[in-house]
Amino acid sequence: MRLHELRPVPGSRPKPTRVGRGIGSGLGKTSGRGHKGQKARSGGGVRPGFEGGQMPLSRRVPKRGFTNKFKRKLAVVNVGDLDRFESGTVITPELLREAGLVKKVRDGVKILGDGEITKSLVVRVQAASRQAIAKIEAAGGRVEVI
Repeated sequence: MRLHELRPVPGSRPKPTRVGRGIGSGLGKTSGRGHKGQKARSGGGVRPGFEGGQMPLSRRVPKRGFTNKFKRKLAVVNVGDLDRFESGTVITPELLREAGLVKKVRDGVKILGDGEITKSLVVRVQAASRQAIAKIEAAGGRVEVI
């Protein structure tokens, strides 16, 4: 089989509905647009968000603050979750993703101090809280901020 020989499965591609092609088609005369009105006209209809002249929701809702588009989005992992790794393991964002502790690495990984750790680990991540660093170092490991 070659690329130019490919054809869709029979019946998988229905013929498009032909509107305005006679009374027998069921979509003749007004072509399913009804009689008169804004939506019956060529180019008719309203823009997205238009509510018939009523004050639209986007203008009714109060606006406050702003969103910083440069904010770093860090995936978080607790110290207690790192205890599953063998002693002496080098923990990296990629390893955490493979282990299923992090869904998306985004801008990096931050280690937080919830839970207890008993194994000596080398942790190479983008950020870590003071409490997390203290717990990892107390267990004989070290934290390297990359």
